[in-house]
Amino acid sequence: MVQETGVLPDHEIEALVAEGAIRSDLALEVGQVQPASLDLRLAQDAYRLRASFLPGKDRTVAEMLQEPGVHMHRIDLTEKGAVLETGCVYLVPLQEHLRLPAGISARANPKSSTGRIDVFTRLVTNRGRAFDDVPMGYSGPLYLEVSPRTFPIMVRPGDRLAQVRFKRKRPDALKERVVSIDLEPPAGQPAGYRAKLHSGVVDLRGIGAHEAGQFWEPVYPRHGRIVLNPEDFYILVSRETVKVAAMEAAEMAPIAPELGEFRAHYAGFFDPGFGVNKGGSRAVLEVRSRDVPFILEHGQPVAKLIYEPMAAKPSGLYGGKGSNYQGQGLKLSKHFAL
Repeated sequence: MVQETGVLPDHEIEALVAEGAIRSDLALEVGQVQPASLDLRLAQDAYRLRASFLPGKDRTVAEMLQEPGVHMHRIDLTEKGAVLETGCVYLVPLQEHLRLPAGISARANPKSSTGRIDVFTRLVTNRGRAFDDVPMGYSGPLYLEVSPRTFPIMVRPGDRLAQVRFKRKRPDALKERVVSIDLEPPAGQPAGYRAKLHSGVVDLRGIGAHEAGQFWEPVYPRHGRIVLNPEDFYILVSRETVKVAAMEAAEMAPIAPELGEFRAHYAGFFDPGFGVNKGGSRAVLEVRSRDVPFILEHGQPVAKLIYEPMAAKPSGLYGGKGSNYQGQGLKLSKHFAL
């Protein structure tokens, strides 16, 4: 049954492709359409920006790039790829273009694996006045702002750092759920990991190819408590299991200021079917303290899940065709081998 409002499922995303509402330089790849989202692929070049920007209501991104001092140089990704350095801001055209029908909008978010290696991404559109939001009826190209925070990354055309979710009209939230932190791991086990500074390059296509100990150090709490160092990056895990039913989609909202001076969860989409496995799945949290050291205690609220209705049931649920993160507990990104 198709609902009047809600998040579009996989078969409706495929229908948008067939209708030309989603166009691409190359045909979509297997697995690019998820139960309630579409993975976005990098195109053939990137621009090293002087600073992040939004075009505003009267300009396209291409017009902004023509203005003096906006970008420093263009980088070709096609030869052997390119390394995007930490502390820099890049803008990368995407292979996918949109011509959305009336009543359909979209919202983007980093993929889980992107957030877990501390790569900050934001979607940019022509005449955009907000990152990650694509207004109803938008027609034009898509660009991804990419800023590696801890590890430099090797990227190539076709790499997927972000995903987009399409919505019919403006669905109301079904419910909200606060997620707390688990700082009481089994004896001898870490409660999380802290990223090491000045580590090597993470190759986005090197699945399981990076020795975790070269990039991460384990974090062991004392008496259910850890102290976050300012601007260090941590991988932690929720105390609760998270479940997203077949007719729901969830997003982890940015941390509310009243919950503490830190940010939890850069990558925030949870597709229908997440956590329905036996034993459930935890939410892995990417955490960074702001400005000052901050004490985290076991059970402390750190983030908020917002659930929205699906417009229809997906043809396949999350984890049905294999997934890196279904059934997860504390888990680094798929690039690392412990």
